[in-house]
Amino acid sequence: MKAVLTRVLSASVDIDGKRVAEIGKGFLVLLGVHVSDTEEKAKKMADKICGLRIFEDENGKMNINPKDAGAKLLIVSQFTLYADCSSRRPGFTEAARPDLAIPLYELVIKECRDRGFEVGTGEFGADMKVTSENDGPVTIVLDI
Repeated sequence: MKAVLTRVLSASVDIDGKRVAEIGKGFLVLLGVHVSDTEEKAKKMADKICGLRIFEDENGKMNINPKDAGAKLLIVSQFTLYADCSSRRPGFTEAARPDLAIPLYELVIKECRDRGFEVGTGEFGADMKVTSENDGPVTIVLDI
């Protein structure tokens, strides 16, 4: 499982011109599911997302976790994180098909919500317009 996590001041997802999710301060998480991923990996990813201390404390050090920072999460499915770019036309055979990817994507969301986070989402497989105002910018790649 792979995620590109960006600390944001705000982020949103629009589908067909309609806003489906929006957050203020928090994390925009682009989440990719690999063909070999499991529920255990999904739970580890949620734990990492919810515990990553990349908000600044009073001394300007990245030392505050998202819960203590009052952060919200916006989690968007992103199968292209598993693109094979060995040729000019990417291949996606390493990305999980929907029958595996959707339940694991939804499990990450559930695990984050169970930890007390407000979580906005995109729509799996939809053509989404994702907008974000990066904070820092701080962007972290997580590979579980």
